[in-house]
Amino acid sequence: MSKRREIKEHLVTLDEIEGIMNAMKNLALLEIHKLEFFLATQRRSVASIEAAAQDFLSFYSHLQSYPDNLQQLWIVIGSERGFCGDFNESLLHFLNAHPQQSDILLLTVGRGIEVKLQADARIAAFIDGHSVAEEIQQTLLHLIQTLNRLQEQLKLTKLGRISVVYHDDGTDAIQLRQILPIAVSREKSVFSHPPILNLEPYQFLSQLTDQYLYAVLHEVFYASLMVENRKRLEHMNKAIHHLQQNQAQLSLSYNKLRQEEITEEIEIILLSAEALGDEDKPKESVILMP
Repeated sequence: MSKRREIKEHLVTLDEIEGIMNAMKNLALLEIHKLEFFLATQRRSVASIEAAAQDFLSFYSHLQSYPDNLQQLWIVIGSERGFCGDFNESLLHFLNAHPQQSDILLLTVGRGIEVKLQADARIAAFIDGHSVAEEIQQTLLHLIQTLNRLQEQLKLTKLGRISVVYHDDGTDAIQLRQILPIAVSREKSVFSHPPILNLEPYQFLSQLTDQYLYAVLHEVFYASLMVENRKRLEHMNKAIHHLQQNQAQLSLSYNKLRQEEITEEIEIILLSAEALGDEDKPKESVILMP
Protein backbone atom coordinates (compact mmCIF):
# COMPACT_ATOMS: atom_id res chain seq x y z
CA MET A 1 0.00 0.00 0.00
CA SER A 2 2.81 2.43 0.88
CA LYS A 3 4.53 1.91 -2.49
CA ARG A 4 1.29 2.56 -4.37
CA ARG A 5 0.67 5.68 -2.29
CA GLU A 6 4.14 6.98 -3.14
CA ILE A 7 3.51 6.46 -6.86
CA LYS A 8 0.15 8.20 -6.61
CA GLU A 9 1.70 11.20 -4.87
CA HIS A 10 4.43 11.27 -7.53
CA LEU A 11 1.79 11.25 -10.27
CA VAL A 12 -0.01 14.18 -8.64
CA THR A 13 3.28 16.09 -8.51
CA LEU A 14 4.04 15.36 -12.16
CA ASP A 15 0.56 16.51 -13.11
CA GLU A 16 1.16 19.83 -11.34
CA ILE A 17 4.53 20.22 -13.08
CA GLU A 18 2.91 19.53 -16.44
CA GLY A 19 0.39 22.28 -15.75
CA ILE A 20 3.20 24.75 -15.02
CA MET A 21 5.07 23.71 -18.17
CA ASN A 22 1.96 24.12 -20.30
CA ALA A 23 1.46 27.59 -18.85
CA MET A 24 5.08 28.51 -19.72
CA LYS A 25 4.57 27.08 -23.20
CA ASN A 26 1.42 29.14 -23.75
CA LEU A 27 3.15 32.31 -22.53
CA ALA A 28 6.01 31.67 -24.99
CA LEU A 29 3.49 31.24 -27.80
CA LEU A 30 1.75 34.50 -26.92
CA GLU A 31 5.09 36.32 -26.81
CA ILE A 32 6.08 34.93 -30.22
CA HIS A 33 2.85 36.13 -31.83
CA LYS A 34 3.29 39.57 -30.28
CA LEU A 35 6.93 39.85 -31.35
CA GLU A 36 6.14 38.92 -34.94
CA PHE A 37 4.15 42.15 -35.26
CA PHE A 38 6.71 44.25 -33.35
CA LEU A 39 9.61 42.95 -35.43
CA ALA A 40 7.97 43.58 -38.77
CA THR A 41 7.21 47.18 -37.82
CA GLN A 42 10.64 47.80 -36.31
CA ARG A 43 12.50 46.40 -39.31
CA ARG A 44 10.65 48.75 -41.62
CA SER A 45 11.69 51.68 -39.43
CA VAL A 46 15.33 50.57 -39.36
CA ALA A 47 15.37 50.04 -43.13
CA SER A 48 14.06 53.58 -43.68
CA ILE A 49 16.73 55.10 -41.42
CA GLU A 50 19.47 53.03 -43.05
CA ALA A 51 18.33 54.22 -46.50
CA ALA A 52 18.50 57.84 -45.34
CA ALA A 53 21.92 57.22 -43.78
CA GLN A 54 23.16 55.61 -46.99
CA ASP A 55 22.04 58.61 -49.01
CA PHE A 56 23.57 61.11 -46.57
CA LEU A 57 26.91 59.33 -45.98
CA SER A 58 27.51 58.74 -49.65
CA PHE A 59 28.11 62.51 -49.82
CA TYR A 60 29.41 63.18 -46.29
CA SER A 61 31.44 60.05 -45.55
CA HIS A 62 34.27 62.16 -44.07
CA LEU A 63 32.04 62.91 -41.06
CA GLN A 64 32.14 59.27 -40.01
CA SER A 65 35.83 58.41 -40.18
CA TYR A 66 37.44 56.75 -37.15
CA PRO A 67 40.98 55.52 -36.53
CA ASP A 68 41.43 51.74 -36.52
CA ASN A 69 43.02 51.58 -33.06
CA LEU A 70 39.96 52.69 -31.08
CA GLN A 71 38.22 50.55 -28.45
CA GLN A 72 35.39 48.25 -29.47
CA LEU A 73 32.38 47.31 -27.37
CA TRP A 74 30.32 44.17 -27.98
CA ILE A 75 26.86 44.12 -26.41
CA VAL A 76 26.02 40.44 -25.83
CA ILE A 77 22.27 39.84 -25.56
CA GLY A 78 21.50 36.76 -23.48
CA SER A 79 18.38 35.64 -21.65
CA GLU A 80 17.01 36.80 -18.33
CA ARG A 81 15.17 33.53 -17.63
CA GLY A 82 16.06 29.90 -18.08
CA PHE A 83 14.31 26.98 -19.79
CA CYS A 84 15.45 28.16 -23.25
CA GLY A 85 17.67 25.27 -24.34
CA ASP A 86 21.16 26.15 -25.58
CA PHE A 87 20.37 29.85 -26.06
CA ASN A 88 23.12 31.16 -23.77
CA GLU A 89 25.53 28.29 -24.45
CA SER A 90 25.50 29.19 -28.16
CA LEU A 91 26.46 32.78 -27.35
CA LEU A 92 29.29 31.56 -25.13
CA HIS A 93 30.55 29.27 -27.89
CA PHE A 94 30.47 32.18 -30.37
CA LEU A 95 32.51 34.39 -28.03
CA ASN A 96 35.02 31.65 -27.30
CA ALA A 97 35.48 31.11 -31.03
CA HIS A 98 36.82 34.69 -31.27
CA PRO A 99 40.26 35.23 -29.73
CA GLN A 100 40.37 37.54 -26.74
CA GLN A 101 41.61 40.92 -27.94
CA SER A 102 42.64 43.81 -25.71
CA ASP A 103 40.67 46.31 -27.81
CA ILE A 104 37.33 44.50 -27.31
CA LEU A 105 35.15 44.95 -24.22
CA LEU A 106 31.97 43.00 -23.50
CA LEU A 107 28.75 44.28 -21.98
CA THR A 108 26.27 41.48 -21.32
CA VAL A 109 22.50 41.72 -21.03
CA GLY A 110 20.64 39.02 -19.07
CA ARG A 111 21.44 36.88 -16.07
CA GLY A 112 21.55 33.72 -18.15
CA ILE A 113 24.74 34.77 -19.95
CA GLU A 114 26.13 36.66 -16.95
CA VAL A 115 26.74 33.49 -14.91
CA LYS A 116 28.73 32.00 -17.81
CA LEU A 117 31.06 34.97 -18.26
CA GLN A 118 31.89 35.90 -14.68
CA ALA A 119 35.59 35.11 -15.14
CA ASP A 120 35.99 36.66 -18.61
CA ALA A 121 38.60 39.43 -18.57
CA ARG A 122 36.83 41.31 -21.37
CA ILE A 123 33.73 42.06 -19.28
CA ALA A 124 33.09 45.77 -18.79
CA ALA A 125 29.65 45.48 -17.16
CA PHE A 126 26.65 43.22 -16.59
CA ILE A 127 23.07 44.45 -16.74
CA ASP A 128 19.77 42.68 -16.12
CA GLY A 129 17.69 41.72 -19.12
CA HIS A 130 14.00 41.46 -19.87
CA SER A 131 11.45 38.64 -19.93
CA VAL A 132 8.76 40.18 -22.18
CA ALA A 133 8.72 42.75 -24.95
CA GLU A 134 7.18 45.45 -22.73
CA GLU A 135 10.32 45.40 -20.52
CA ILE A 136 12.75 46.12 -23.39
CA GLN A 137 12.35 49.89 -23.00
CA GLN A 138 13.54 49.65 -19.40
CA THR A 139 16.48 47.48 -20.46
CA LEU A 140 17.52 50.10 -23.03
CA LEU A 141 17.39 52.86 -20.42
CA HIS A 142 19.57 50.77 -18.14
CA LEU A 143 21.95 50.10 -21.04
CA ILE A 144 22.33 53.83 -21.77
CA GLN A 145 22.97 54.57 -18.09
CA THR A 146 25.63 51.87 -18.00
CA LEU A 147 27.36 53.20 -21.12
CA ASN A 148 27.41 56.71 -19.65
CA ARG A 149 28.84 55.38 -16.40
CA LEU A 150 31.55 53.44 -18.20
CA GLN A 151 32.51 56.51 -20.18
CA GLU A 152 32.78 58.52 -16.98
CA GLN A 153 35.10 55.83 -15.62
CA LEU A 154 37.35 56.41 -18.67
CA LYS A 155 36.88 52.86 -19.92
CA LEU A 156 35.28 53.91 -23.17
CA THR A 157 36.94 57.25 -23.87
CA LYS A 158 38.39 55.90 -27.11
CA LEU A 159 35.31 53.94 -28.13
CA GLY A 160 35.13 53.74 -31.89
CA ARG A 161 32.74 50.91 -32.65
CA ILE A 162 29.74 49.35 -30.93
CA SER A 163 28.46 45.98 -32.11
CA VAL A 164 25.81 43.59 -30.84
CA VAL A 165 26.11 39.82 -30.53
CA TYR A 166 22.64 38.32 -30.64
CA HIS A 167 20.42 35.54 -31.94
CA ASP A 168 18.86 36.62 -35.24
CA ASP A 169 15.45 35.09 -35.82
CA GLY A 170 15.67 35.60 -39.58
CA THR A 171 18.83 33.52 -40.10
CA ASP A 172 18.42 31.41 -36.95
CA ALA A 173 22.10 32.06 -36.21
CA ILE A 174 24.19 34.29 -33.97
CA GLN A 175 25.11 37.59 -35.60
CA LEU A 176 27.84 40.13 -34.88
CA ARG A 177 26.26 43.35 -36.11
CA GLN A 178 27.89 46.77 -36.09
CA ILE A 179 25.52 49.51 -34.98
CA LEU A 180 27.95 52.39 -34.40
CA PRO A 181 29.17 53.95 -36.60
CA ILE A 182 26.26 53.29 -38.93
CA ALA A 183 27.33 50.58 -41.35
CA VAL A 184 26.60 51.58 -44.95
CA SER A 185 27.72 50.15 -48.24
CA ARG A 186 30.39 51.91 -50.28
CA GLU A 187 28.34 51.88 -53.43
CA LYS A 188 27.95 55.17 -55.20
CA SER A 189 24.68 56.95 -54.54
CA VAL A 190 21.99 56.80 -57.18
CA PHE A 191 21.46 60.53 -56.63
CA SER A 192 23.66 63.08 -58.35
CA HIS A 193 23.32 65.77 -55.69
CA PRO A 194 23.56 65.64 -51.90
CA PRO A 195 20.35 65.78 -49.85
CA ILE A 196 18.96 69.18 -48.92
CA LEU A 197 19.32 69.62 -45.15
CA ASN A 198 17.76 72.00 -42.66
CA LEU A 199 20.60 71.27 -40.21
CA GLU A 200 24.34 71.36 -40.41
CA PRO A 201 25.65 68.01 -41.72
CA TYR A 202 27.44 67.15 -38.47
CA GLN A 203 24.33 67.98 -36.41
CA PHE A 204 22.15 65.99 -38.78
CA LEU A 205 24.45 62.94 -38.48
CA SER A 206 24.42 63.20 -34.70
CA GLN A 207 20.61 63.19 -34.53
CA LEU A 208 20.35 60.51 -37.21
CA THR A 209 22.74 58.30 -35.22
CA ASP A 210 20.68 58.71 -32.05
CA GLN A 211 17.52 57.81 -33.94
CA TYR A 212 19.20 54.84 -35.58
CA LEU A 213 20.58 53.45 -32.31
CA TYR A 214 17.15 53.70 -30.69
CA ALA A 215 15.52 51.84 -33.59
CA VAL A 216 18.16 49.20 -34.24
CA LEU A 217 18.57 48.27 -30.57
CA HIS A 218 14.83 47.69 -30.35
CA GLU A 219 15.08 45.48 -33.43
CA VAL A 220 17.92 43.31 -32.12
CA PHE A 221 16.29 42.97 -28.70
CA TYR A 222 13.01 41.92 -30.32
CA ALA A 223 14.82 39.44 -32.58
CA SER A 224 16.77 37.95 -29.66
CA LEU A 225 13.64 37.63 -27.53
CA MET A 226 11.85 35.96 -30.43
CA VAL A 227 14.55 33.26 -30.69
CA GLU A 228 14.61 32.87 -26.91
CA ASN A 229 10.88 32.17 -26.82
CA ARG A 230 11.09 29.79 -29.77
CA LYS A 231 13.81 27.84 -27.98
CA ARG A 232 11.75 27.92 -24.77
CA LEU A 233 8.75 26.59 -26.67
CA GLU A 234 10.86 23.77 -28.13
CA HIS A 235 12.36 23.04 -24.71
CA MET A 236 8.93 22.92 -23.08
CA ASN A 237 7.55 20.59 -25.77
CA LYS A 238 10.42 18.14 -25.23
CA ALA A 239 10.11 18.37 -21.45
CA ILE A 240 6.34 17.81 -21.54
CA HIS A 241 6.76 14.82 -23.86
CA HIS A 242 9.36 13.31 -21.53
CA LEU A 243 7.16 13.99 -18.50
CA GLN A 244 4.15 12.34 -20.15
CA GLN A 245 6.25 9.25 -20.84
CA ASN A 246 7.19 9.09 -17.16
CA GLN A 247 3.55 9.54 -16.21
CA ALA A 248 2.55 6.65 -18.47
CA GLN A 249 5.17 4.36 -16.95
CA LEU A 250 4.19 5.33 -13.42
CA SER A 251 0.51 4.80 -14.24
CA LEU A 252 1.30 1.27 -15.42
CA SER A 253 3.22 0.59 -12.21
CA TYR A 254 0.37 2.06 -10.17
CA ASN A 255 -2.23 -0.11 -11.93
CA LYS A 256 -0.07 -3.21 -11.56
CA LEU A 257 0.32 -2.64 -7.82
CA ARG A 258 -3.41 -1.98 -7.49
CA GLN A 259 -4.21 -5.23 -9.33
CA GLU A 260 -1.86 -7.12 -7.06
CA GLU A 261 -3.56 -5.62 -4.00
CA ILE A 262 -7.02 -6.49 -5.36
CA THR A 263 -5.90 -10.05 -6.08
CA GLU A 264 -4.48 -10.33 -2.58
CA GLU A 265 -7.70 -8.99 -1.09
CA ILE A 266 -9.77 -11.51 -3.09
CA GLU A 267 -7.54 -14.34 -1.94
CA ILE A 268 -7.95 -13.25 1.67
CA ILE A 269 -11.74 -13.08 1.24
CA LEU A 270 -11.83 -16.55 -0.32
CA LEU A 271 -9.66 -18.01 2.41
CA SER A 272 -11.83 -16.39 5.05
CA ALA A 273 -14.99 -17.73 3.42
CA GLU A 274 -13.46 -21.21 3.22
CA ALA A 275 -12.48 -21.07 6.85
CA LEU A 276 -15.98 -19.98 7.85
CA GLY A 277 -17.47 -22.77 5.76
CA ASP A 278 -15.34 -25.33 7.57
CA GLU A 279 -16.52 -24.03 10.92
CA ASP A 280 -20.19 -24.34 9.90
CA LYS A 281 -19.87 -28.03 8.94
CA PRO A 282 -21.21 -30.52 11.64
CA LYS A 283 -18.46 -32.32 13.42
CA GLU A 284 -18.50 -36.13 13.12
CA SER A 285 -19.04 -37.93 16.44
CA VAL A 286 -16.54 -40.51 17.45
CA ILE A 287 -17.94 -43.75 19.08
CA LEU A 288 -15.54 -45.54 21.34
CA MET A 289 -15.90 -49.32 21.26
CA PRO A 290 -15.66 -51.09 24.63
